[in-house]
Formats: sequence, structure tokens, C-alpha cells
Amino acid sequence: MAKIVLGIGTSHAPQLITTVEEWQLRVAADRKFPAHYFRCKPYTFDELVSLRSGEGLAAQLTPERQQARHAQNDAALDKLADLFARSKIDVAVVVGNDQNECFSTENVAAFCVHRGDSFENIPKTAEQIAKLPPGIAPTALGYCPPQKTAYRGVPPLATHMIESLIDNGFDVAQTTQLPSGPQGTNSIQHAFGFVYRRIMRDDVVPNVPVFVNTHYPPNRPRTARCLAFGEALAQTISSWPEDARVALIASGGLTHYVIDEEFDRRVLDAMERKDAKTLGGIDEAWLQSGGTAELKNWLPVAGAMNAAGLSMNLVDYVPCYRSEAGTGTAMAFVSWS
Repeated sequence: MAKIVLGIGTSHAPQLITTVEEWQLRVAADRKFPAHYFRCKPYTFDELVSLRSGEGLAAQLTPERQQARHAQNDAALDKLADLFARSKIDVAVVVGNDQNECFSTENVAAFCVHRGDSFENIPKTAEQIAKLPPGIAPTALGYCPPQKTAYRGVPPLATHMIESLIDNGFDVAQTTQLPSGPQGTNSIQHAFGFVYRRIMRDDVVPNVPVFVNTHYPPNRPRTARCLAFGEALAQTISSWPEDARVALIASGGLTHYVIDEEFDRRVLDAMERKDAKTLGGIDEAWLQSGGTAELKNWLPVAGAMNAAGLSMNLVDYVPCYRSEAGTGTAMAFVSWS
């Protein structure tokens, strides 16, 4: 029978890939954005500067502090990549989100399992890169190799997952070919590409991508449902009759585009304590920011780890501020073993 031996949670934000100098390219966009969500309420940039004036955020914005944060991120990612390599994983299940990349307004599934024999990561064209927002264009190689790359799927496991999840009350969608989406490329996208490049170091094991609709109302699965989905996922994988060492990997989060260290610490503490009541009770109002909503990629993995009896280790938590309003991304890196 298959055995879940490892869980990993990692952020995948552009600030992990870009230089500290390139972080500043996003600040102009931060200033113009009309509704930054922070603790369940929308604020303008200037309102956030005033609201958070007593937090001493200026100390977070020195080049020295930002470089130190960047180095922390790299060290944590190296630890996770080393752990993945040592664990001799046969098959992985990667949980991530799509941001109008594969999927489009034509169809957005709450949960979707990919069951193709293979799938590709296709580089963006120079024209596509030129259209990306400031500070995002330099990230292209962080999410995709310089050449088109094919990865192996695991159709028998994916089919088993879908059938078992449906038996457990989860009416999941399926794909055998990735949707072409707005880019028209049938390519796996950034939430997954980051894992393949940085955690698997381009030595990608056969894997099943699982998509969670974190961004697009009204069918975003609620936090309790994401947690329960993970619990069912653990049962499903453990009942797969193949002799395989399996890892589950969550990609995304934590709070962004406005950092809230208090919220992040509360969530990470609840994961460490296997506190399903707290995790499943997170109100949707806290997840109005599409970035912070990527927590819903982590909850299925946390739920699966709890069901599999694995314990969480916090490798590092690194709040990467880029402005006096507290905008940026809080990076988190954890393992379950």
C-alpha cells in the first residue's frame, strides 16, 4: 500500500525569486491599488500607512534587513529541497491554485485533480513577459525552466483519488489535458512550477497536481471544507494499492499582499497543534485578499498530515516587507514527518 511519508508547505511568491532591488518595483503598484485587505477590511495605501504607523515598519525596509530576509528564504528553501531529496519520494501530490492561467471564466472548479499521463511547463514568450506587471517579469525562470519541459503524471493514483474522493462526498473535477486558459499554452503554472524548480530542483518525480480555487468567488471552498478535503485525501492515498512513498506539497501563502504576522503565527501554531477547530473556523473575511487566500492550498495538506499522523516542523517564517504600509509577502516554510 502507498504510504504518506512527507509533507511540505512553501510560499511561492515573486519576492522569493526576484532581488531585493526588484522588490521595490511592486511598491508603485501597491500605492495605486485601491483596496488592500488587512484584518478583514479594505484600505488604501495611505490609510494603511497611517493605521500601522506605530509598528516600526521602517526598520523592516532597510536594504540590510531585506537582504537578510532574502537569505533566510533561500536557506529555508534549501532545507526543504534537501529534505525532499533525502526522503526518496516515489510520487508526489502537489496542491496549488490557478490565477487565471490554466483555467478561465469558462469554467473554474472548486477542486480539480489532473490525471494526465504527462503535462508540460511551457516558457512564456517575450511578448507575454513584456505584458507582465512591474516586478513580475523577472520571475519567469523561477516558475518555468528556459525550455519546454514535460513532467510525468500518475493516472492510476489520480483516478483512484477522484473515485475515492467522490465516495467520500467530494465531487471533484478532473482534467486529462490541462486547460489552455487565457495564454493558450496548456501549461502548468506558477504555483506548481515553483515546487518543481525549487523544492524538487528540476528532478521532478511523477506527481498529481491538485487545483484549489483560492481566488475566484462564488465557489471558493471554505476553510473547513479544505481541511476535510485533506483528511479524505490522506485516506484515499493510503488506500492506493501500490507500494509507493508519497509526499504532499502545499504551495502558496501566507499573508499577502499586506503582511499580518499575528494572523500567520496563529495559523502556523494551530497547524503545529493539529487544531482542526481553529483552522476550519477561519472566517472568509480574513481571506479576502487573493494572496492570503492561498492558505487554502495549505489546509488540505495540513488535514492530510493530521490524518496520516505526521507532525509539523516550522522550518522558518519570514515576513518580507516592501513598504511602509506593510505590503509584501509573509513567507512560510514547513515540513511534516
